[in-house]
Amino acid sequence: MKQKAELSLSNLRPADGSRHRRKIVGRGVGSGHGRHATRGMKGQRSRSGDGKMIGFEGGQIPLIRRIPKRGFTPPFPERNSVVNVAELGKRFGPNSEVTPQVLAEEGLVRSNRAVKVLGEGEITKPLKVSAQSFSEKAKAKILAAGGTVTVL
Repeated sequence: MKQKAELSLSNLRPADGSRHRRKIVGRGVGSGHGRHATRGMKGQRSRSGDGKMIGFEGGQIPLIRRIPKRGFTPPFPERNSVVNVAELGKRFGPNSEVTPQVLAEEGLVRSNRAVKVLGEGEITKPLKVSAQSFSEKAKAKILAAGGTVTVL
């Protein structure tokens, strides 16, 4: 009875048939892959350096050029860190001062971005919130809860 070998780093091998020898081409007619080296006879694909640009369609106008351009993407878009009023209500106690620095320390926003407060969720505690911008809904909810809103 054949005993199973213990598995260790010294006797690890790939499964039989899972590894193939790399095909060596263009090394003479006797190799079986010489002369045209599996590239066929003539044409673009048989030449060296036949790589084509992404989207090349054989000389036909490529799709990327057939479809008209739309809109404009600004090179340096203004990016805000957003926080919802529900999150403010959960994280801060009544009459707390909420500033972008405090929000960054809490991990709610990135410190190097402008802060925008959005109106998702409910808030019941009065908070003194300072931020670069507020949505109309957020402003209304904070004021309704008895808090104050300061635009920086």
